[in-house]
Amino acid sequence: MTELSASSEKNFAPAAGTARLRLRAVVSAFYFMQGIVFGSWASRIPDVKAALGMSEAELGSVLFAIPLGQLVAMPFSGRMTARFGSRVCTAAAVAVYGLSLTFIALAAGTGNRALFFAALVFFGVCGNLHNIAVNTQGVGVERIYGRSIMASFHGVWSLAGFAAGLLSTTLVSCGISPLEHFVGVYAVCAAVMLCIIRFAIPADAAKREKTRELLGGAEPPPRERRFALRDPFILLLGVICFVNMGCEGVMFDWSGVYFQQVVKPDESLVRLGYTVALGAMAAGRFLADRFVMRFGQIRVIQVCALTSACGLALSVAFPQTVPAALGFMLVGFGISSIVPVCYSLSSHSKAFPVGVAIAAVSTVGFLGFLFGPPVIGHAADFFGKIFAGTPEEEASVGLRGAFLCAALFSLLSAAIAPKLKKYVGGGAAAFFGEK
Repeated sequence: MTELSASSEKNFAPAAGTARLRLRAVVSAFYFMQGIVFGSWASRIPDVKAALGMSEAELGSVLFAIPLGQLVAMPFSGRMTARFGSRVCTAAAVAVYGLSLTFIALAAGTGNRALFFAALVFFGVCGNLHNIAVNTQGVGVERIYGRSIMASFHGVWSLAGFAAGLLSTTLVSCGISPLEHFVGVYAVCAAVMLCIIRFAIPADAAKREKTRELLGGAEPPPRERRFALRDPFILLLGVICFVNMGCEGVMFDWSGVYFQQVVKPDESLVRLGYTVALGAMAAGRFLADRFVMRFGQIRVIQVCALTSACGLALSVAFPQTVPAALGFMLVGFGISSIVPVCYSLSSHSKAFPVGVAIAAVSTVGFLGFLFGPPVIGHAADFFGKIFAGTPEEEASVGLRGAFLCAALFSLLSAAIAPKLKKYVGGGAAAFFGEK
């Protein structure tokens, strides 16, 4: 398996069909497990909230523990993946991520909110390690394939989240508690991991072996230790992810509110915007790889950013049910592909190992996901007070103004994407269809 990976990393040549299909299936399973764990937690939040007797405001404050844990883990998760290999870190991440899910249920059962907060922090730490390790696996398999497949992996994650929601609905109707649910998810994920982990590819380790081979068996010179975001290539990718994940956070947190207070459809259609955005995001991820190979990664980033901006603008200009839903669908399609494309591009950093590069890009991008929704809330309040004619119009006018700002901000990705061209050259450019 190492020889297969090493030769493909040098020439970007497709590997043997059966071997690469197995690798793709294994890595897809890792993405699915990550999605099913997170989706299981997200779908049982109402049950956990009720068990702890928390208000919406209290729950919102406690949920900040998850991004806090992810931010805490980001400085070392990439280094761990680079040092121990993505296969080892993926195995460890699957084990501890599912375990942390059970800790959440146990902590909620005690009624101790401090313990619950600590469990969520641990859940965030494990989730970040899983994210970096599995995406490092993903870019390694993409190299072996000799074409873009990264977006389809993220599409599998989206499908897993949807499947987790259906599973949770069924289990709740059967009276299954969150603890029983989470223990079952952990047991299944751990069993699957033990069965397939030996087939995973240690892409970063394979790269080191190839480097030794080219140096006649000598150890490669150590890399200079420096801050990854000082590298312009990594920083540009991080900014693009920041903007895109900010829009993604807005869709997750504000789409329902926008429909409720601006579009004002029938009560049964309040979640329509969120539903079509999520569906379009999943569909876009399965289509993105084909577009990348035909048009190139940079052009895909540009078109997706423009699509998101147009979708937001459409929902602002025509706040009725059909055009607003169409606008949110365009936003979902636009935000679907940029993050996996940026992760794939980051693997071509000449200054840092794959895991470190992905961790740096993910760090900046996640800050957008974390701060985008609160900024939209404050912007809506500001615009509502300035431009609304009556107090009754403040929410509607404010949200439309904030969403318009988000549309303008999303154009930033389209504007800076061409600057990536000078960092993506040679074999990598040919590999991804860049001219």
